[in-house]
Amino acid sequence: MWRYMGRKLFVYALTFIVAVTINWMIPRFMPGDPVRSMLNRGSISDPEALERMTAYYNEVFGLDAPLHEQYLSFWAGLLRGDLGISVMLYPEPVVDVILRAVPFTLALLVPAIVLSWIVGNRFGAFAARSKFLDNSILPVGYVLTATPYMWLALLMVWSLGIVAGVFPTAGGYSLALTPGANWEFVSSLITHWFLPFLSMFVVALGGWAIGMRNMIIYELEADYATYLHALGAPRRLVRRYAFRNAMLPQITGLAVQLGTIITGALLTEIVFNYPGLGTLVLDSLDNRDFFLLQGIFLFVVVGVLIANFVIDIVYVLIDPRTRVQMTGGSS
Repeated sequence: MWRYMGRKLFVYALTFIVAVTINWMIPRFMPGDPVRSMLNRGSISDPEALERMTAYYNEVFGLDAPLHEQYLSFWAGLLRGDLGISVMLYPEPVVDVILRAVPFTLALLVPAIVLSWIVGNRFGAFAARSKFLDNSILPVGYVLTATPYMWLALLMVWSLGIVAGVFPTAGGYSLALTPGANWEFVSSLITHWFLPFLSMFVVALGGWAIGMRNMIIYELEADYATYLHALGAPRRLVRRYAFRNAMLPQITGLAVQLGTIITGALLTEIVFNYPGLGTLVLDSLDNRDFFLLQGIFLFVVVGVLIANFVIDIVYVLIDPRTRVQMTGGSS
């Protein structure tokens, strides 16, 4: 077990170094100058003053140094927990900007992903053992999977926000309220959270249901299922084994979704003007904020790696074949 974990840690550490390096490179090879973008918002008319301020801020952000020095400085700051200063919100540190947005994104993504995974897998399992449910759930699942996040979000804003007036259509909470531990503020958070959550939950639900339905049907046609049927095993027992085996790729998909669904959050948060990481990505792109952009990508990279590492551990615990292979490899 320890040898297995050591190999996994080495692979994840190497992956982290490569991913962070690519994360550092992408913003710097984007077109545009972040300092010029920041100064242009100030409408400075004197060309000489503009040049002096450009040189000053390039030095402040370390953009006047050679690329290899910028790369080493980035790693040095990362090891200290310093991701630099936001160009868009100067002089606020990137870490502070991200920490303000992370709770909103996590409160939106984690319930949407986990609940859609649980409910979708249950519906898929029911569809695999009932022809009636299969004929009704499968088409609905395909429709939900093909539904774009943005289109469904716009539909919910129009129907439930504007026409029905049941939920607010924008923001993370009412700007008339002061954040605090009181029911009025908490209820405002929940009402502003519900529509973004619902749009992501509904779209993800169909994919999980289709995936589980297909995997269970595949497992029921495998050799071990045929062998158990030949031995006279109850259908319920065979389906239980099929369900457990079908869960393995679904668990892997859950780990990937926990990190990569930031793309869906980007569209959803833009529609609802929700103050999470997705909205920050768009704002940082518009303002050429290299440091904020690479900080957000770093958060996504770390999230994906941690989720996959946890899933690797869960695999060992729930799949006996993994433990047998580990024992055989170490003998």
